[in-house]
Amino acid sequence: MKFLTLTACCAALLLSGCQSEPLDELHIGLGAREAPKTRIFQAEERATYEAARAVITRMGYSIVKAGPAQGEIVALSDISHGDRQDGARQISLRVKLGPGPDSGTEMELSLTEILSADGSGSQGLATQTPLSDTPLYDDIFAKVERELAAPKGP
Repeated sequence: MKFLTLTACCAALLLSGCQSEPLDELHIGLGAREAPKTRIFQAEERATYEAARAVITRMGYSIVKAGPAQGEIVALSDISHGDRQDGARQISLRVKLGPGPDSGTEMELSLTEILSADGSGSQGLATQTPLSDTPLYDDIFAKVERELAAPKGP
C-alpha cells in the first residue's frame, strides 16, 4: 500500500513540476551577440547590391549565393592557417538588403568566424562564432559607401 501511494506521489510531482519555456525565451541571451549590424545607404537597392558585391569580391571573398532580386549575398573568405598548421580559419559573410525605414536601402551585415581545430578539412569538426566586435563591419560599410559615391563610367 505504501509503495502504491509513493508511486502516485512521484508521478504527480513529475507531471506537475515541469514547465517548458517557449523557444524564444531560451535564446534571448544569444540574440544581441548574433544580431547583424545595419547601415542605411541613400541609394536604390539594386545599386547598393552591386556596390556590396563588388566590394566583397575585391576583398577576396568567394560568392557562394547571391541574388539581386532576393537582396542577398553569402560569401566565404579564403581558408587561412595562420601561424599554426593544426587549425584553419575562415570568415562567412552574409548581406541582406531591403528598403530603409524612411528611404534608401538598409544593409544588414553578419560576419561569422569558422574555426577548424585540426585543419584537415574534416567535415563537421568546425565551430562557428558570430563576430560582433570587429572593425571589419565598419570597413565593409565604408567601402560600400565609397563604391556608391564613385563616378560611374559611360
